[in-house]
Amino acid sequence: MVKKVNLQEKFARFQEYWQPKIAGELNDSHVKLVKFKGEFVWHHHEAEDELFWVVKGRMVIKFRDGDLTVNEGEFVIVPKGVEHMPMAEEEVWVVLLEPKSTLNTGNVRNERTVENLEKI
Repeated sequence: MVKKVNLQEKFARFQEYWQPKIAGELNDSHVKLVKFKGEFVWHHHEAEDELFWVVKGRMVIKFRDGDLTVNEGEFVIVPKGVEHMPMAEEEVWVVLLEPKSTLNTGNVRNERTVENLEKI
């Protein structure tokens, strides 16, 4: 059965930051929802591109050669192999579209690594 997803309702179901949730599946990819606030960790993904779509707020993605601000209603695709660090001064809601194999911290494993994502 085909179902629609209401982003407001899904984002209202969780409060924690940097803990992506699976909101849908598309071919071999997950549609993930995540709330950001503060800085994440510098990392890259060896084999996967990542799409960050800001649906509420504003985020900055730091790259080694400069920063990119992504505003509400905008998205950016970070190519595989490119080191980056997402951050947000205020809470931001982000939709991620990435292969199912993508680990949130990429090549880094630490306390922010989430291996088993909750489906919402």
